[in-house]
Amino acid sequence: MRIIFTIALLLNTTFLLAQNIPGRAIPPHGQNAKKAPDSTKIKKAASIKDTALLREKIANKDTIIEKDTSKENKEPRYYYISAITDVFVNAKGGFGKRFAPGVEFGKTFGIFDIGLATGKLNIITTGRDTTQYIEFRPTINIFSKGRFAEGLCLGGGYVFGAKQGLMTEICNSINFNITERAALAVVQGYFYFDGTNSSRGTQYMGFTFTYNFLRNHTVNMQRKKAAIISDN
Repeated sequence: MRIIFTIALLLNTTFLLAQNIPGRAIPPHGQNAKKAPDSTKIKKAASIKDTALLREKIANKDTIIEKDTSKENKEPRYYYISAITDVFVNAKGGFGKRFAPGVEFGKTFGIFDIGLATGKLNIITTGRDTTQYIEFRPTINIFSKGRFAEGLCLGGGYVFGAKQGLMTEICNSINFNITERAALAVVQGYFYFDGTNSSRGTQYMGFTFTYNFLRNHTVNMQRKKAAIISDN
């Protein structure tokens, strides 16, 4: 009986000591024994994820802005027609002999115009008409600010029936865009006429009125409008 009592006392003491050992607490029934995640690590991971998402949004936004800007900066292309009213300033005679009317039809490629012009070197014709000409006229826009622009023209053509039939032209113009469709320009330039045995040059000043064939609510109309107001 004493042996049994001694064994029971030893077992009871061992059980009580096992419960008091640090770090060996028995988890409650139904609770996971694994260590719970650290809250600091969770916050850090969330912060890294948010930063990555933010960078992705900024990158996508920059791409969209660059794409839209490139669309707006595309050069407009459209046809135009211009009425030419030149007056020679170093020629003899009255207004009829000095006045050189003409018309030009062409197409605009952004800052570059390619046109074909025809007209007369004066409005007085006696005998055979040697004043009618045809000319190829490329023009480049060398400066623009809002509705104003400066152009440079280098042309070449032929005067029908004239002894000095080969005609070349150099001119510069100051243009004002009244609207997207209409423009007015002040032009100053020189004509040079060459023949087999003679040549001559003459200076002129004048005005041109241009109408652009643009339709409403089209891409070219929007590009032309953006080009006019971009520097205002």
